[in-house]
Amino acid sequence: MTETPAEPTVVVDIAGEPTVALTATPDEPRRRTGPLAAVLRAPIEARTWKELAYLVLSFVLGCVAVCYLFFGFGGGLYASIFLIGIPLLATILLGGRVWGRIYRFLGRTLLDTSVEPPPDFIRASGFFGFLKSAFTDRPSWRALLFLLAQSVLGVAVGYVVLVVIAIVGFTAISPIPWVLFDPVQVDGNGVERHSLAQFGSFYIDTWPRALALSGIGIVLCFALPWLVRGVCWLHRLLIVHLLAATPRDRQLVELRASRRAAVDDATATLSRVERDLHDGTQARLVTIAMALGRAEERLAAGGDARDLIAEARANSKEALTELRELVRGIHPPALELGLGPALETLTARCAVPVDLRVQIPRRPSPAIEAIAYFSVAELLTNVVKHAHANRATVTVLPNSLRSIAVTVRDNGIGGAPRPGTHTVTGSGLAGLAARALAVDGTLTVDSPAGGPTVVTMILPNEGPQ
Repeated sequence: MTETPAEPTVVVDIAGEPTVALTATPDEPRRRTGPLAAVLRAPIEARTWKELAYLVLSFVLGCVAVCYLFFGFGGGLYASIFLIGIPLLATILLGGRVWGRIYRFLGRTLLDTSVEPPPDFIRASGFFGFLKSAFTDRPSWRALLFLLAQSVLGVAVGYVVLVVIAIVGFTAISPIPWVLFDPVQVDGNGVERHSLAQFGSFYIDTWPRALALSGIGIVLCFALPWLVRGVCWLHRLLIVHLLAATPRDRQLVELRASRRAAVDDATATLSRVERDLHDGTQARLVTIAMALGRAEERLAAGGDARDLIAEARANSKEALTELRELVRGIHPPALELGLGPALETLTARCAVPVDLRVQIPRRPSPAIEAIAYFSVAELLTNVVKHAHANRATVTVLPNSLRSIAVTVRDNGIGGAPRPGTHTVTGSGLAGLAARALAVDGTLTVDSPAGGPTVVTMILPNEGPQ
């Protein structure tokens, strides 16, 4: 029976980033290992040696961190009497971020624990702005709290664990130094004993006793990996809870990203409006003014200017048409009646037949309606241009009590790129994702090769009842 390899599955998270995970097929056998096999295999597993290396490094770094805290904060507090210690304390505090990077790297490399780093430090302008930013930087304080915990867990507990490991290891190989160095001990009666160790009046001075002691050490070697894993489990807890980004940090990053997206979207809209006005309407108004000027000159000379007046009238009509299209691109008049009627008008003009279903309990805010309308318009344009579809479906339904789901589905060839990949940089889907992010919404794309393509945008709906 041949084994079928695991198939890669691409999962798109709420931020639009693709994540590849391996999903086992039904035919793939499950490896089952009993507790005895796990105990016997533990001393030779790579995980055990990586975690042991982490304990050694955390002990060394913990000693350095204790000196860093003692001399750094101690010296800073002492120098604060002369005011120079205040910026020194701020610098020592921000140094906690460097320590956080070091321990996150060790955790990722040796403990297989990857955590999301906190957002970068943002310095306010000016000297006092720097001090305020430093002393209110939460990730720095959490990193220093981690260093304090390391002074106990990494140094004190780590020292005890390393000593235990050294004693057990020496016990396991004790017959070798007993034979090579032939240690001699004198008992209470003045008798010399070639003893490996002494436990009260009991001496390890014969081969059976030496081998029994070595056997105890070998048995304990199979228990040491679990001691190491237990201590490393505590280290993982510290890394996850003190060095990783908190929900507040992630919300701050999302707010910054949404603000940048809103600013970029507003800038792009203003640039488009300015370009359309300059290249279209403004040029026609100049033409009208010139035609009316020539008509005025011709009338003053007693000539006939009806052709120039007719030309100016035609250009004025075209200018009004362009202005209407420009205004419709900023805020469609159909939205005055609501999102449903506006989408009905939009889908009716689409070159591909579209089934529309709008069922929302309350009308969204004008900003949300505009985002939903223009997003559907752009997605339907993509369907017409790229999907090779002969049918599309647009649904606007409640997603929760305070959000709506806008979904555009087509039966085309699929293969649409996902937001966040390099193939979408600067494309329409990236713009839609940024537009949704600007109002704390999300955009997901499900478009396998061969279709169908389903694009879902979750938007908040906190408009009037």
